[in-house]
Amino acid sequence: MTKYSVKKYDQNDYTIWNEFITQAKNATFLFHRDFMEYHQDRFEDFSLLVFEDQKLISVLPANKVGDSIYSHQGLTYGGLVYKEQTKLVQVIQIFQAVLLFLNENKFEKLQYKTLPSIYHIKPAEEILYSLFLTNAKLVRRDSLSVIDLSQENVTSKIRKRGFQKAISNQLEIREETDFESFWNKVLIPNLDKKHQAKPVHSVEEMNYLKSHFPKNIHQFNVYQDNKIIAGTTVFETETVAHCQYISKNENQENLGSLDYLYYYLIQERFANKKFFDFGISNENQGRNLNEGLSYWKESFGASTIIHDYYEVETSNYNKLNGIFV
Repeated sequence: MTKYSVKKYDQNDYTIWNEFITQAKNATFLFHRDFMEYHQDRFEDFSLLVFEDQKLISVLPANKVGDSIYSHQGLTYGGLVYKEQTKLVQVIQIFQAVLLFLNENKFEKLQYKTLPSIYHIKPAEEILYSLFLTNAKLVRRDSLSVIDLSQENVTSKIRKRGFQKAISNQLEIREETDFESFWNKVLIPNLDKKHQAKPVHSVEEMNYLKSHFPKNIHQFNVYQDNKIIAGTTVFETETVAHCQYISKNENQENLGSLDYLYYYLIQERFANKKFFDFGISNENQGRNLNEGLSYWKESFGASTIIHDYYEVETSNYNKLNGIFV
C-alpha cells in the first residue's frame, strides 16, 4: 500500500484532474472541475487524487461536512474514478489508501455515492466489492427509471394517445439554447406551487454550465401557438441521455405535451444512445416512491436500475489487510 499516495485537490491540479476524467471508464462531464465548481460556495471541496509512483491513477470527487467526507453532494452521482487498465486488486488497494488517508486526517466516515452502471463506459463495479469488504452500510437506495435503447421497448397505449393528441393540438417541440422561458414560465412556478421549492440550478447557473458543456446540456420546450407549455432539460453523457428537469403547466393537462416531447426524445433525438434515464421517482432518501410518476415513466418502456449510497467507517481500512490469497 505504500506505493499509493493520496492528496487533497487544489487549483494546481485542475489540468491533470480534467485530463484524467476524459480517460476514465467511469466518469462523465459532471466530474469536470468546471461543472463541480459552479456551486463551490455551497460546498467545502475535499476531492482527492491518488497517485502510484507520481502517476495519477484515481480521483474521488468529494466535499467535507464536519468529521465526514461525502461523495460530492453537489453531483447526482459519484465515487472513485479510474481507468480501464485499473484492475480489481488495484481498486481495492486504492480504496484502502483513501480510507487510511481520511482516517489519519481525523475523518470518521466516508459517505459514498455510487455511479449507476448505465453511466459506465465499460463495466466498473470493482468498488462495490471493495465496499462489501469494508463492511460498508447501505444507507439509501434510489430507483432510476431507465430505457435500454438497444432493445425494442413497448410504449403504452395511453402514451400513444397522448402523442396523437399533441399532434391534433398542433404542438411544436423546439431545442433551444436559453433556459429563461422554461425556468421562469414553467419550472419555477410549478415547483413553488407543488412543493414550495426551487430548482437546484438557477437560470444563471444553467447558462454558465451550458456555455462550458454545450454538447452535453440540452433544453427542449413544447409550444402551442408560440406559448411555452412544457419542457425538459437533458444532460447527455457518452452512454446516457438523462432528464434533469421535467415540467409542464398544470392547465395543459389534456394537450399531450410531455407524451409528445418524450416520444420524440426517445424515438428520435436520443435513439442512438445506450440508455434513456428518466431519473428517480423517490422521496425521503429512497424510502418513498411516487407511484404515479414511476408509472408514467414505465409506460414509455422504462424499467428499474438501482442507485446506492453507502456509509463506511474510515477505520475499516484495516479490513482490507490480508484478503488476497
